Amino acid sequence: MGSRSIVKGMMNKMNMVMACFMVMAVAFPSLLNLKGATAEDYVVGDSLGWVIPPNTSFYSEWAASKTFQIGDGLVFNWTGDHNVGKVASKEEYDNCTDPGIVFGPGVRIEITSAEEYYICTVGDHCDRGQKVAITVGSAANNSSPPPPPPSYASSLTPTTLGSFFGLIISTLVAISFLNHS
Repeated sequence: MGSRSIVKGMMNKMNMVMACFMVMAVAFPSLLNLKGATAEDYVVGDSLGWVIPPNTSFYSEWAASKTFQIGDGLVFNWTGDHNVGKVASKEEYDNCTDPGIVFGPGVRIEITSAEEYYICTVGDHCDRGQKVAITVGSAANNSSPPPPPPSYASSLTPTTLGSFFGLIISTLVAISFLNHS
């Protein structure tokens, strides 16, 4: 067997190992544990949940304390007689306009636009403050600029580095095995 065919065989094996490494990195991104790569879920109202609030500013204050991004999820939890509906505009939100389509408890709704509005359509619940406006990119009051992109270096913990090096060692073992086959 000529040296050219040996090199070609080794290159094919290395390409296969690199392809495996890339598939593992895509299929199991948690091994690298890079922050900022996944969406977050927010339970609307935190521990209070989705209820008639103690005051009409409760949900706007809750939303102002969060920084939402496209792809994040809003989880609406409640017991009793409530629902949640997405309205199309600030005007419909302000007027508590029934959107027609409502969801039951425990629903997770993905944020898909820069501004979204949700209300409870049961009785006078919306008028009493059971509604929330979501603004993407900064707090709902827009008084501060969006945060800088996450630093991936800050997510490199000993556990993350151990997982990453374990992945590299597994790849090297696979290369070694392929070289001896």
